[in-house]
Amino acid sequence: MGGYSSFPMDASERFTPEAAERLRGEIAENSGGEVFAACRNGEDGRIAEVLVVARGTKSSVPALAAYLERGDVIVHNHPSGSLRPSEADVAVSAEAGSAGVGSYIVDNRVERVHVVAEPARRKPYSLLDEDEISGVLEEGGKLSGLIAGYEPRKSQVRLTRDVTSAFNEGGVLAAEAGTGVGKSFAYLVPSFAWAIRNEERVVISTATINLQKQLVDKDIPVVQKLFKKKTKAVLVKGRGNYLCRTRLREALDEEGIFASDDHPLRHIESWAGTTATGDKADLSFFPEEQLWSRVCSESEACLGLRCPDRESCFVLRARREASDAQVIVANHHLLFADLSARMNGAGYENTAVLPPFRALVLDEAHAVESSATAFFSSELTRFTVGKRLSRLTRRRGGKAFGLVPRLLALPGFPADALEKLPDAIADARRAMDDLDNRAARLFEAPPGARAERSYRLTELTPELRDRLLDPMAKLERALIACSQALSDGLDEALAGAPEEFAQERAVFEARLYLRWLGETASFCAKFKDYGDSPETVFWMEKCKTSQGDTFIRYTETPLDITGMMDEAVFTKFRAVICVSATLSVGDSFDFWKGRVGLARSDARVETSVYPSPFPFRTNALLAVDTGAPGPTGPGYGPYVDAAIPRLLEASQGHALVLFTSYDAMKSAFEAAKPKMAELGIAMMRQGEDERSKLLDAFKADLSSVLFATDSFWEGIDAPGETLQLVIICKLPFRVPTDPVQLARSEAVEKKGGNAFMEISLPEAVIRLKQGFGRLIRHSEDRGVVVILDSRVATKRYGQLFIQSLPECRLVAEGLDTIAKEVARFLFDW
Repeated sequence: MGGYSSFPMDASERFTPEAAERLRGEIAENSGGEVFAACRNGEDGRIAEVLVVARGTKSSVPALAAYLERGDVIVHNHPSGSLRPSEADVAVSAEAGSAGVGSYIVDNRVERVHVVAEPARRKPYSLLDEDEISGVLEEGGKLSGLIAGYEPRKSQVRLTRDVTSAFNEGGVLAAEAGTGVGKSFAYLVPSFAWAIRNEERVVISTATINLQKQLVDKDIPVVQKLFKKKTKAVLVKGRGNYLCRTRLREALDEEGIFASDDHPLRHIESWAGTTATGDKADLSFFPEEQLWSRVCSESEACLGLRCPDRESCFVLRARREASDAQVIVANHHLLFADLSARMNGAGYENTAVLPPFRALVLDEAHAVESSATAFFSSELTRFTVGKRLSRLTRRRGGKAFGLVPRLLALPGFPADALEKLPDAIADARRAMDDLDNRAARLFEAPPGARAERSYRLTELTPELRDRLLDPMAKLERALIACSQALSDGLDEALAGAPEEFAQERAVFEARLYLRWLGETASFCAKFKDYGDSPETVFWMEKCKTSQGDTFIRYTETPLDITGMMDEAVFTKFRAVICVSATLSVGDSFDFWKGRVGLARSDARVETSVYPSPFPFRTNALLAVDTGAPGPTGPGYGPYVDAAIPRLLEASQGHALVLFTSYDAMKSAFEAAKPKMAELGIAMMRQGEDERSKLLDAFKADLSSVLFATDSFWEGIDAPGETLQLVIICKLPFRVPTDPVQLARSEAVEKKGGNAFMEISLPEAVIRLKQGFGRLIRHSEDRGVVVILDSRVATKRYGQLFIQSLPECRLVAEGLDTIAKEVARFLFDW
């Protein structure tokens, strides 16, 4: 590519066809007026990404200062067709050029381009030696000298080589690494090597805290020892994990004389004076969620530059710590918060929630779709509304607390400026309570029928309008009234007040609450007019608090997240490595690729399976009860309740029993109690204690049995004698009444597809693989998986479940034979 151009050249020399088309469309959409774009170059030096950040008239457009240092090139158009730069163009180009950003002017058709200033060239990538990097994990490699008893694994070495290749060549690698492959080391070694060699940050995102802890506490310290150059890796957490000193002080002030020396807030106050991180995980006790929510950092309550504790802010301290790290570990939710900010204007060259990065590793990639769906959903409950309204004003011990009294305490603030706000807040509380009470009636079932826990908004009926839409509209009006009362009061106070009055902390805080009131009112408006948003699923869930109080959760969920995923992740980063033990169905990645947006992405995608090195053929037995009654019939529940104790007696405990229904789990647990008491086998059930404590107790008592559902299908690592039998009661098809599942299934059917084959079945196969994966966690482990669902043997699709599991011995017989085989396999080999 040539140097400075004093005359227009063909735009194809500086733009890819796609980028030129994108810019051409943006100009046309602005009726041919000027637009200002921040652009990024591709590997060939031409503009590949276009982000239009300002739209002007036929003669001018604002050159937004915030974007002058973003990307590689700033571009604007001259509708007149003359590409000669004006004095203002030259000045803006000089300012951008000081940061290495180039400046181009184009015609409206993006056929000609005038280069006002060349962009500074990126340093070419220094590619990794694939033999050298994979050799680290081979026999006699560097890693073997750091880990006692290290055993090289062919699959791990091959995965390491492929990850290294993905860093070198760019694109997407989707890797299914079976249990025991050692996927963490396979991507950590190349990640650190790439970050060091190219001085470019790598982000590693996971779905679970357990994996994050394993990476940060165990695996990463080992990998860092492989390199001569000192490296830095940081675990980044969401705001809610950190203490906010300002909120702690306000909570203590509100407690007043009630905050005795043994009050939990006093313990947190003492800890706040010594902690270096402010991270809840570092507390010596586990605070109740309700208490921690009063003192943790929250984005909607953050005062930013106006915070009196900004210099000692734990969140800012954590961000500064991450700013110079070569490798950052985060969770999927935090990653999507970062990507959302980048898509909405923060750009990919600057710090958003995370520092900028161009390489991404998605571990536990099977959970990416659900994480993205959860993040891009919005929800409302009476607790979130009540909590925010209480922060505006509340009374305790005859004293007023919250924003309103802080505003009224400002010098010169009119005493009657906010007189309408308390009544407006009271009306909003009543409207929220009325909404919950009336919406709860939509969940009522006829006598003898089972009430559903979820309700999806579909057909508009008089009942729906009376019990939900009208009350939701009432809440919307009440929130708007609160916003109006607060806004009017602020306007009255600010009228004629000194300029610095508007900079007061309480005034800034009021602006934050006005934004929340507006956003919440908009949520209500969208919910009541649900028919206007066919790309969104509107649904409700009937929930209970730990005290047994009923409340409704109102949720808006995107029908399809594939476009967002592709735009935010796969086409924006140079390299994306996706790893998991469960990505394929049969021998195909098509289901997972379709769900995360890769099926229609322009990104280059490589997929590969890396088999487990564990001896499943000799050490694992898969048994299917062909005589089990149909899982939807009345006899299935009693059958499961009777079958489980027989199998547990055969295995002498040492078992994990997995359910798809909480009610079925409780029933089976109670049914098994007498037999387990007779055998002296301890029983544990999900919900009796928090997850981590339950798992610790399960691992500590080798013969114990754990009954669980939902999240326990994955993330459990109990090698050795602790776990020798996994009972899967029912094939893990998603609940047929799940609102989002239903809506997405209907969308598939409308397009002429088969929702069962395209969504329900592959989803269940992956879930079964996760449950099966709990069994063999070490090369010497031995165990049995029993499936109490005859559909595996009787339905044609059952073979897909079997084909997707590691190859092992299969017994498809009745329960009597299976019980004998369990005992023989575990104790007579």
